[in-house]
Amino acid sequence: QVQLTESGGGLVQAGGSLRLSCAASGRSLSTSNMGWFRQAPGKEREFVARISRSGVNTYTYYADSVRGRFTISRDNAKNTVYLQMNSLNPEDTAVYYCNFLAGSTLQAESGYWGQGTQVTVSS
Repeated sequence: QVQLTESGGGLVQAGGSLRLSCAASGRSLSTSNMGWFRQAPGKEREFVARISRSGVNTYTYYADSVRGRFTISRDNAKNTVYLQMNSLNPEDTAVYYCNFLAGSTLQAESGYWGQGTQVTVSS
């Protein structure tokens, strides 16, 4: 059974930082393109960041709203993907999720959503 478990969220003041983790069981993250998503209250879930599957080169891509502030990375030995979030602002408040990406798209594969981790940024 494949499971994704997000952690590392919390309450932080504007301008602060958090590092989120996404640990997988039942499936290797290194062979998949991985993404982080977030869902704010009353809004639809949106794409945040993408990292390519492990290879000679690793490619990352970010939503405009987080580019330059967030960094996605992976640790294949731990089968974990991370999201380092700096310069947080109240608009970043949301539940954050990771997931496998469908092929080369920014769409998540269905059926693997975890519980997510809550990030709350106070002004």
